Amino acid sequence: MEAKRCITVALAGNANVGKSVVFNQLTGLNQIIGNWPGKTVERAEGTLHFGGYTIRILDLPGIYSLSTFSMEEIVARDYIAIERPDIIVNIVDASALERNLYFTIQLLELQAPIVMALNQMDFAAKKGIEIDVDSLSKILGIPVVPTVAITGVGIKELLSTVIDVVEGKVQLSATKVEYGKEIEENLKKLEHIVQEKLTQLSATYLARWIAIKLLENDKDIVERVRASESGDEVLAVADEFVNQIERVHGEPSSIVMVSERYGIATRIAREVTRIISPPKLAFEQRLAAITADRLLGYPILAAVVAVTFGIVFVAGNFLVGVLESLFEEMLLPAANILLSQALPQIFLEVISGGLSGIGAGVAIALPYIVPFYVLLAILEDSGYLPRAAYLTDNIMHRIGLHGKAFIPLLLGYGCNVPACVGCRILETDRERFLAGFVVVLVPCAARTVIIIGLVGRFLGLPVALALYLFDLALVLGLGRLAFKVLPGEPVGLIMEMPPYRRPSLVAVAKKTWTRTRDFVYMAFPLIIVGSIFLQLLMSTGLIWRIVEPTAPLMSGWLGLPPLATVPIIFGVLRKELTLILLAELAGTTSFDQVLSPVQMIVFALVTMIYMPCIATIAALAREFGWKRAAGVCVVDISLALTIGGIAYRILSFMVG
Repeated sequence: MEAKRCITVALAGNANVGKSVVFNQLTGLNQIIGNWPGKTVERAEGTLHFGGYTIRILDLPGIYSLSTFSMEEIVARDYIAIERPDIIVNIVDASALERNLYFTIQLLELQAPIVMALNQMDFAAKKGIEIDVDSLSKILGIPVVPTVAITGVGIKELLSTVIDVVEGKVQLSATKVEYGKEIEENLKKLEHIVQEKLTQLSATYLARWIAIKLLENDKDIVERVRASESGDEVLAVADEFVNQIERVHGEPSSIVMVSERYGIATRIAREVTRIISPPKLAFEQRLAAITADRLLGYPILAAVVAVTFGIVFVAGNFLVGVLESLFEEMLLPAANILLSQALPQIFLEVISGGLSGIGAGVAIALPYIVPFYVLLAILEDSGYLPRAAYLTDNIMHRIGLHGKAFIPLLLGYGCNVPACVGCRILETDRERFLAGFVVVLVPCAARTVIIIGLVGRFLGLPVALALYLFDLALVLGLGRLAFKVLPGEPVGLIMEMPPYRRPSLVAVAKKTWTRTRDFVYMAFPLIIVGSIFLQLLMSTGLIWRIVEPTAPLMSGWLGLPPLATVPIIFGVLRKELTLILLAELAGTTSFDQVLSPVQMIVFALVTMIYMPCIATIAALAREFGWKRAAGVCVVDISLALTIGGIAYRILSFMVG
């Protein structure tokens, strides 16, 4: 059937209500990831065809409110208020209805066309919670569709409801949010003044909504009003009303408005919710209590980290052995025999270099990266990461951050690029940059290839884990130093603890596949080009022009073979390329034949700390500017060379 027209549907809700699951259910793999125009805030977009319509699905940033605590909140509310999508699908956690209705009330203040997806109904039932969906719909004046997104239950009904609203089969009569008597009186007066004095701004935003934001001293809206003609006059009136409210309530007006909204949310939730049986303490709840416990939580966290890297080590070594035999003993020799019969020697060397790069990438990098991505997806989907953030809050405060910063730090073990982007969850520019400075020192999956594929494989897992512990100490130490250089107090940890859930195998597989696919698309072209270029340098003898000038630094200070210069330089493209090029230069993946144990550790240390890869540098520049990105690179290079040289001398003394 030919599509009637294109409609835009925006998904709104916080990160713990299954919003990303709903998005994936609707769009599958037909997704585009980018940034909001003019903003360093990631946006996800996808399309689907349903009921004769082409539906554009836009996943708004995962937020808890529409206040101005973060760039994500400003982006979300500006999109809703200014762009005005056809439908807002407000995704709400049925097991925490009262808390989630706060955000719904703010959407109603914007008078946006809303359809509510009452998600996680299965988990609410486990907690003994029964919600009268029809009554909730009637009170709010919007359609409410019960869903269990992880299994796809209710998704079709949700789309059908969206289409019915667009076609006018379901009429929206959203409830007007009304506050206490004295607030409402001031709101109406201020709304009239805004409409009269701020004609241009009230043509963009609703006059009542502007009045609400002025009463709660919303910094973003206050600045926009101040920049408008007659803005100072309006702000003077708003200040009078704010002072009046604060005198009556004895609290800042922003707190009063928050209390009013929560009061409305509480009344609605109580009216539509019934506890059908005293909820038993489920296994998930007991697990949540144990893993967040201040006594038991830390050994569990240590065990989770140790098991994660233990599995990566064991699985990676097994896969490396299988794939090395496959490529080195069968595929590459067979390919070289076939190519030698058809190509001149120079072309044969170039193509062989490219094939060797592919073989090394598959045999050295993927065996460690794929298992790590699987385990990271399980940790994300299970709900464990927020508990880890809670446990590490005290440690993070020592470097001027809070526990929420642990999440981008942990993401950094997968890839430093999303870790840099993940720093946006922190509240201030100082905290975001401080987190960005330290996350690039976290050994990503590409560096894990070097640490475990070189040190772990030939010197044992305990030595590899010692490198991780050293890196963690370095991160904390440098973070503390940076905190002193960039003074300021960290804000408190405000974070919702989602319930534990059994990870979906399909969701884990999709995440692993997406991350692995992105790695292959980004890394393998660089690996192939780098391998070909390296082969040309070796064939022409130009490689020695690169190696000889760096010999005093590489051999004299770091104690590494002169040829290690090339992998370290090219490792800026992709970190795992460092080990792959070393294998090609050595002509073997048996690195114990070309490096001593001390050299293996020094080589791993330098590449672990040395400046981040090009993709991470670009992410740093996008998030914090090129000057800050360059500064981070200079610090990392200096650290890598200093620590590498000191480590070489200490280890040589200990061995000698």
